[in-house]
Amino acid sequence: MDPLYPFVFAGLFSPGPNVILLTTSGALFGFRATIPHIFGVAAGVGVIAAASSLGVSAILLAYPVAALLMKIAAASWILYMAFTLWRAKPADPKARQVAKPFTFLQAVMFQWVNPKVWAVSLAAAAGFGAGGTLLTEALRLSSAFSGINLFVCLFWAAAGTALARLLTTPRAWNIFRKTMASALALTAAMVFM
Repeated sequence: MDPLYPFVFAGLFSPGPNVILLTTSGALFGFRATIPHIFGVAAGVGVIAAASSLGVSAILLAYPVAALLMKIAAASWILYMAFTLWRAKPADPKARQVAKPFTFLQAVMFQWVNPKVWAVSLAAAAGFGAGGTLLTEALRLSSAFSGINLFVCLFWAAAGTALARLLTTPRAWNIFRKTMASALALTAAMVFM
């Protein structure tokens, strides 16, 4: 087995912005409504992995201001999502109809400011090359990240959907929502590590 696969699995399965958002979406909107989000994350992660393999990291290293601006944008967007989730009112399960799950495109675009995806994909590009051409390495990383992450996303969305069965009161939903918002806000710190 290619050692890239367990590395990608461990990197993407562990908690981070996508895991938190997919679990929350599964709980709030159900599995079916989260499907565009799932496929958007899988596609977006594949694009970032290919970009990492093709040398985006060299650009970010050559232009530290660009890297800093990207970090600020990432942390700001993650904190905005956490703040929105924290403040969502009312904390009633019926209020789930007010908010909407990520669309496919929103999930793809979020990957560009997702610090965890960048960290894992840059590490994979640097540490798990198989000696192929630039294009074959980009395709190898992209397919590994997209394929593995599809199953990771399916798992976390299903876990959120199952968790929703336990959240039977407005208070339980409020605790869940604030816990997930807090966890999401903490991931913003990953940007600057």
